[in-house]
Amino acid sequence: MIEDFFNLTNSYAMLPDIFYQKISPEPVKNPKLIKFNKSLSKELNIDPKKINEENGSLFFSGNVLPKSSKPLAMAYAGHQFGNFVPQLGDGRAVLLGELIAKNGDRYDVQLKGSGKTIFSRNGDGRSPLGPVIREYLLSESLHYLGIKSTRSLAIVATGEDVFRETKLPGGILTRIASSHVRIGTFEFFLFKNDIKSLKILADYTIKRHFRKISKKTPYKSLLKEVIKSQADLIAKWMSVGFIHGVMNTDNTAICGETIDFGPCAFMDYYNPRQVYSFIDEGGRYSYINQGKIMLWNLSKFAETLLPLLSSNLEEAKKEAIDCLELFPNYFEEKWLSSMRKKMGFLKKFKEDVNIISEFLEILKSEKMDFTQSFRKLSELIKNRENKYFQKNIKNISKFNSWSSKWSQRLSKENLKLSEISFQMNKINPVYIPRNHLVEKAIENAVFKNNFVVMNKLLEVIQDPFTEKSSMTKYSLSPKKKEIVPYTFCGT
Repeated sequence: MIEDFFNLTNSYAMLPDIFYQKISPEPVKNPKLIKFNKSLSKELNIDPKKINEENGSLFFSGNVLPKSSKPLAMAYAGHQFGNFVPQLGDGRAVLLGELIAKNGDRYDVQLKGSGKTIFSRNGDGRSPLGPVIREYLLSESLHYLGIKSTRSLAIVATGEDVFRETKLPGGILTRIASSHVRIGTFEFFLFKNDIKSLKILADYTIKRHFRKISKKTPYKSLLKEVIKSQADLIAKWMSVGFIHGVMNTDNTAICGETIDFGPCAFMDYYNPRQVYSFIDEGGRYSYINQGKIMLWNLSKFAETLLPLLSSNLEEAKKEAIDCLELFPNYFEEKWLSSMRKKMGFLKKFKEDVNIISEFLEILKSEKMDFTQSFRKLSELIKNRENKYFQKNIKNISKFNSWSSKWSQRLSKENLKLSEISFQMNKINPVYIPRNHLVEKAIENAVFKNNFVVMNKLLEVIQDPFTEKSSMTKYSLSPKKKEIVPYTFCGT
């Protein structure tokens, strides 16, 4: 008898049938549990002691369904690279249900790579193991960096091959999310002119994520709260050099979590125009464009709410525009707040923007590592002859001029330099899942069936702010031959 360790509900399954397809995962030949997130399971009220290789392999592959599950594939549309696609949906994922965590919050449990649905179009509904590992590493890293993200509960190797450019081993990820409602979910119903379903979706979203908003103007308040949460999310991405890579509206979660890790990566050498998607030739989803693109995405969300904001279209448009005009200030405020902390600034002065911008310009012109450079600033406080900057900067006189301005600004904090350095080290990470390290972990797992590299990298990124002498290699920039210029999604 296989022990069932899930206790699921499914509020989404209570919505009308047009919201989803009822479907079970397709069984796989030889599932094997590769990774189980014990600490996350405890947060979700799943007893890790009840998980063994046998039942973990079966439940996390979808070969055995929890008795409490009501599996479904969600319907949604979306703008992909600016082009509208009226029907996308979960083409390779099945929502098993929802768990109530120890903190009382509700979380989706989804199997990603679990087989065909009516939304698969020409796809096989599967995922190679490599992208599953990438999402596990990147999503967990963002979480430990203090950035809202979906989480990863388990990785299962399917024992089957999937065929892309080459034959690759298959994998399934168990993804945990506050919900999988996206901007594209709202677009799905607007395209159909199904205002009744649109209202049901908006009311569901408010009840699940925004219970405290105004009951007098619920849909305007919903738009404002989504705008605020997305501004905060993108500002935090950029503060750690994270590039999502494919910010389509179907990859934008209403709850403000990072979702859908395709061609994503943490930037090594600072380049505001950096992209990691091979097909993003125009740089639509480059590092520096992420704020602009989120505002564009939010404008599409606002369009879906027009029928709910007012029966008068002109009044509805005015309310939507009033809300959208809040984004630039929210975003700038959140970005500046994060960047000030990275520089050691706790107070606010007008000169801060120039000091931050000048430092970023130095990083760009000198092609310096984003993560290392900010971390080394705290050392520069203690030692003005810091070797890192002396070694990596050609125009040292320009840097010294900037450093002098920065030091003068730090003096306005009226704090001991040791305290400022301590605070900086709490926000500037030592370790990120660098692209070349992630690729090495994937290569060892996929082609050598060796998960030691992956597990070690996971161990490192779970404590990103504490420097350890034995883990120096995880903090270093890639050598020229190690640079990975592009990453790929798992479709």
